Amino acid sequence: METRVAVVSIIVENEESVASLNAILHEYGHYIIGRMGVPYRNKGINVISIAIDAPQDEISAMSGKIGKLEGVSSTTAFSKRA
Repeated sequence: METRVAVVSIIVENEESVASLNAILHEYGHYIIGRMGVPYRNKGINVISIAIDAPQDEISAMSGKIGKLEGVSSTTAFSKRA
């Protein structure tokens, strides 16, 4: 199956959603290339970037699940090439 490379940017404003977020990321862990998390204590948020190489529908499904979490927002940027 053809895969795409993408970056998923995540902002976590609700600390109670972290466990659910980590469960989702673990579910898709075999596709994840790398992950960087930065706590921004001044604003009380966490900024997370996920590099992923997966089928486009899997990336969209993961991003959709993340976006449904309370106090969590995400956006995805796809590479132009498959």
